[in-house]
Amino acid sequence: MEIIGTLIIGGLAGWLGSLLYRGGGLGLIGNIVVGILGSFVGYWLLGKLGIHLGTGWLGAIFTGAIGAIVILFLFNLIFKKK
Repeated sequence: MEIIGTLIIGGLAGWLGSLLYRGGGLGLIGNIVVGILGSFVGYWLLGKLGIHLGTGWLGAIFTGAIGAIVILFLFNLIFKKK
């Protein structure tokens, strides 16, 4: 059951990140992958900054979305469309 929750949170975080970061939509599977990876990046980055967005689903989604935005920014920086 935890894997389903992880996929749902990752999908929501990736979708939210792609909405907030213009031009970052990667489709359903891409959003899930970016959201899951973004969760790791978000927890690491916010932990280094001493910021905690709370516990539960909403905290995980917002943290994952912040990480997804960072990943999408770096992705677009590296693979800049001309």
